[in-house]
Parts: sequence; C-alpha cells; structure tokens
Amino acid sequence: MTMEVQTPNVQSGKTNTYDAIVIGSGITGGWAAKELTEKGLRTLVLEAGQTIVPEKDYVEHVPVWDVRFRGMRDRQYEKVHRERQKQIGDEWNAKFFVDDLENPYTTPPDQPYLFLRGHHLGGRSVMWGRQSYRWSDLDFEGNLKDGIATDWPIRYKDIEPWYDYVEDFISVSGQAENLPQLPDSKFLPPMEMNCAETHMREVIAQNFPERRLTIGRTAILTQAHRGRAACATTADRALVDASRGRISAAFTRRCLRQRPQAS
Repeated sequence: MTMEVQTPNVQSGKTNTYDAIVIGSGITGGWAAKELTEKGLRTLVLEAGQTIVPEKDYVEHVPVWDVRFRGMRDRQYEKVHRERQKQIGDEWNAKFFVDDLENPYTTPPDQPYLFLRGHHLGGRSVMWGRQSYRWSDLDFEGNLKDGIATDWPIRYKDIEPWYDYVEDFISVSGQAENLPQLPDSKFLPPMEMNCAETHMREVIAQNFPERRLTIGRTAILTQAHRGRAACATTADRALVDASRGRISAAFTRRCLRQRPQAS
C-alpha cells in the first residue's frame, strides 16, 4: 500500500496571518495579548470558553430580592453539579465556575486539591478576589535562610519595577505602611474603614505598637484611572465591572483599541 505525501499549500490565502497566537485568555494569556498588541503585533487569542459581555453577564449590582434564591444559591443543583466547588462564590457568580460532573478530576487521597476553573473569556481573572500583595525579601530569601529547597535567583529589587508596571494597570488601592515584610505599591487611595475597623486599628496601635491593622490592598479602582471609572460599591460588590482587575473588561478592551485597522 502506498501513502500519498501531502505537501502544505503555502499559496493558500494569507489574509488572516498573525505575528503571535496566544492560547487562553486568562490572566497570563490576557496580559500577553495586551503587551503584544501594544507593541504593534497582530495577535490572535484562542479561547475555548464562552464570550463574556460585561454589561450583561456581570450582575453584582442586582439586589438580593431580585435573585432567584435570594442569595442562598441553588443548593439542590449544587449537590449534583458543583459538589466540589459549592462553597466557592455565590449566587451571583456561580455561573462562572465549571460543572463538576462535566469536568471531573482526581487527586491522591492524602493530597486533596480544590481545582477552581472557569471556561470563559478572562479565565480566573473573572473569579479572583483581587487581593494584591507584593512579596518582600523575607519571601525571596526564605529558602536560603531556612536551608531548604532552592534559593530564588531574584530579589525584591529585581522585580519591583515589574510590580509597579503591572499594578499601575490593574490599579491597586491601599494604604502605604512602610513595612519591610509588606512592600507598598503606588496605591490609589485606600477604601475607607468603617467605624469598627477604625476603632480596632487604634486599639491595636495603642496596645501592640509593633502590629498594624491596614485596609486590604485590592485591584479595584477607588478613583478614575487610565480611562476607567471608579468603582461604585454596595457592601462587597463592585458595581462597575471595568473598575475591577478583569481580563474580560480592562485587558480585552485595551487589546481591541490596539487592533490594526484593515486597509
């Protein structure tokens, strides 16, 4: 039996050619696509999941009385379809987590692991808590000082400018504290503490001078920044999605603005 050798059709249409192809649109892929398009490369992003339209799919602003189960979740559905992940998220964002039946995985009995996944534009950038903290040299030097594993080949000063670069884009709000174990970012204004938190901060300062209570460092805009509006919040819910560090809002729109126009 003979087999015909197929040669590539190198003369096929070249209208859809790209300088770079990025697989996946999560935090890593989304950032890669942003950087490549900003540098002028024609970039294609391949994403297996569904497209997300922020104005339609993000419903954090919907009041609890307009949610089907009044915020208590569809617990009967979760018993079957989200057994592993049923304690993650809430009724507003549960749709972004995969169905456990359709996406099974196993772990060693003595090494359980909760694998959180979402098949959609933006990947886990849609599901992360946006808490953003820098490593210090206490972290980078830990292995060396403790005599375990492998020493990090870099230190805080090596990565500090990259922290600055990324955090300026995702927009981290917080309070500068000048703590060696928790390096400060170039923060947007911090969110205000409530009266109980403010009182707690004062009591801790009076009784434990070496300790500090500070507001969380969060990738949510507290003021307009880089053409994105500040977040309007109701309790812990961000009303304006573009104010949050999500690929599907800030990153994707940035890439589209950089897209070359057809000649």
